[in-house]
Amino acid sequence: MSKPRRTGPPPPDGLVIVDKPAGLTSHDVVGRMRRIAGTRKVGHAGTLDPMATGVLVLGIEKATRLLGHLALTEKTYEATIRLGQATVTDDAEGEVTSATPAGHVTREAVDAGIAKLSGPIMQVPSKVSAIKVDGKRSYARVREGEEVELAARPVTVSRFDVHDMRVADGMVDLDVTVTCSSGTYIRALARDLGADLGVGGHLTMLRRTAVGPYGLDAARTLEQLEESFAVLPIAEAASAAFPRRDVTADEARLVAHGGRLKAEGAESGPIAVFDPEGVFLALVEEQQGQAKPIAVFVG
Repeated sequence: MSKPRRTGPPPPDGLVIVDKPAGLTSHDVVGRMRRIAGTRKVGHAGTLDPMATGVLVLGIEKATRLLGHLALTEKTYEATIRLGQATVTDDAEGEVTSATPAGHVTREAVDAGIAKLSGPIMQVPSKVSAIKVDGKRSYARVREGEEVELAARPVTVSRFDVHDMRVADGMVDLDVTVTCSSGTYIRALARDLGADLGVGGHLTMLRRTAVGPYGLDAARTLEQLEESFAVLPIAEAASAAFPRRDVTADEARLVAHGGRLKAEGAESGPIAVFDPEGVFLALVEEQQGQAKPIAVFVG
């Protein structure tokens, strides 16, 4: 039996790093967290498929406004790719569409195929992704029997390592680690590796181990959060995820009202701004010599 909804004052603004179990959608986890935290203001940064487990970053209260920026950070996964079968969903939950003996595939061939899928690449997302096609989710169209063609998009795979290669029943299982940019589909990497090797491929296991600076060491299960709910304060979350800029009291007042600061020549991307007391004020981006607020968290 689930515990009653948390009562009392609203929870503090911040992040909760969840170790998502298999079988739940990201939306399911958000629903559970709304009850645990006692607030409707909960969102997630980056969807995980029901089959997948691991790091799911949730924002509580004002921290929901950080999520769109956190979703753009690199992500790391542990996965198992099965060569010798293709499926309609590119993972183990879909119907097998083809089976080709893969026992002859060598490690050298696998490494060559992985090399083609590393670095900046153009990737066609899985047909059962949540990408909208004419206003309707691609996965919904596939379930209704439609043939969906999605356009390739640029992604970056900065790490694609094979740790183990096992042969059984004419198929090959590869245990891999992948670090990639936002928008990369690990299922699609499995599909494309199998296609390149001429035997088909799909994903049988996927565990996300990190989203930007947040890893499994900081993650807690839903059961643990039910027993002891805690939030990573928004200031700590912002400081960990983005470059930090400390400003004077005068500059702090300007930023708090949406004003612009002088740029400091930082790299592209959001910068977390803090006042002299260490209060997190805003995210800014530098453009044309100015640091322009893109989200203000005070006032």
